[in-house]
Amino acid sequence: MDFSLLYFSGDGSTTGKNKYNLLIESAKYADKNGFSALWTPERHFHPFGGLYPNPSLTSAMLAMVTEQIQLRAGSIVMPLHNPARVAEEWSVIDNISNGRVALGFASGWTIDDFVLSSESHANRKETMWSGINKVQKLWEGEYVELQDVTGKAFKVRTFPRPIQQKLPTWIVCQSDITYIEAGKMGANVLTSLLGATLEEVAPLISLYRQSLAKHGHNPQAGKVAIMLHTFVGEDFNIVKEQVREPFYNYLKTHIELLENLAKNAGVRIDLKKFTEADINSLLRFAYEGWLKGRTLIGSKTTCLQMIERLKAADVDEVACLIDFNDNFDDVMSSLPYLKDLKDMCNLKTEKMLPVH
Repeated sequence: MDFSLLYFSGDGSTTGKNKYNLLIESAKYADKNGFSALWTPERHFHPFGGLYPNPSLTSAMLAMVTEQIQLRAGSIVMPLHNPARVAEEWSVIDNISNGRVALGFASGWTIDDFVLSSESHANRKETMWSGINKVQKLWEGEYVELQDVTGKAFKVRTFPRPIQQKLPTWIVCQSDITYIEAGKMGANVLTSLLGATLEEVAPLISLYRQSLAKHGHNPQAGKVAIMLHTFVGEDFNIVKEQVREPFYNYLKTHIELLENLAKNAGVRIDLKKFTEADINSLLRFAYEGWLKGRTLIGSKTTCLQMIERLKAADVDEVACLIDFNDNFDDVMSSLPYLKDLKDMCNLKTEKMLPVH
């Protein structure tokens, strides 16, 4: 099992200094301690997440403070971008990082983001697949036909040439169609348990493996990473209480997660009609629900049980979302426990390998 760090929720509304301190220091730690990658997202017009409007900028910054860890967009909202600009910017980062770039792509969620796009929100899936294809071709040095605002076509080729000949590609997947399409193109998969249980995601991972094989790819060469909220400590009960308030605050700023959890439990709710006491009860319900098989929040022992479930579902990597907790000291203090968990998993795997 690979372990990467994923960032999603940094508060961009503050005017204080050192807003990127957690990103930079945790990235340095991950780089020195054998983590596989750093994921930074593309998020617009939301204060919590507003530290990350453009993953090419954050990855360029991280390229200068790390040496070996992979730098991943998690993810580029492809319909908001011209493919040539994506290829150009990330090729620069591939060069300054000496070939450590990987790109995750998404079609987009909120309609507000599409004020940045020349494409419609309704056509975002088709635009994503077309854009990815163009970015991959440009990355490999091919000419691609693009149109200006009048519809006039131009054949373009981008520079600088990247270090990596092939672009490592990931697709954010939630629906079965997206898993199948990711397998068809031989891309890796980034998913989550935000809208589904692991038992519901496992058949989709199987669909992905089948699609890889059907379209001539090695079904085990494709990687599946799953995003989990992560905070590991010495004792489960202590961690549970330590993280409770930060997780409550996180859920309050991502209210759609509360609605999804209630929906999955078969409960229809209208949060506009909720009192403060109702919201607090729902937060307690949501937190307890997330702790039951949807996070890496706990001790090394309890989290190892979750890792075993992920392995059984054919997951290759945990993308550990660590910045839902905005307490810098607490998060940094938890990382050695996460490293120990990572090392325990890898040591267990090594012991299982046959000796030649």
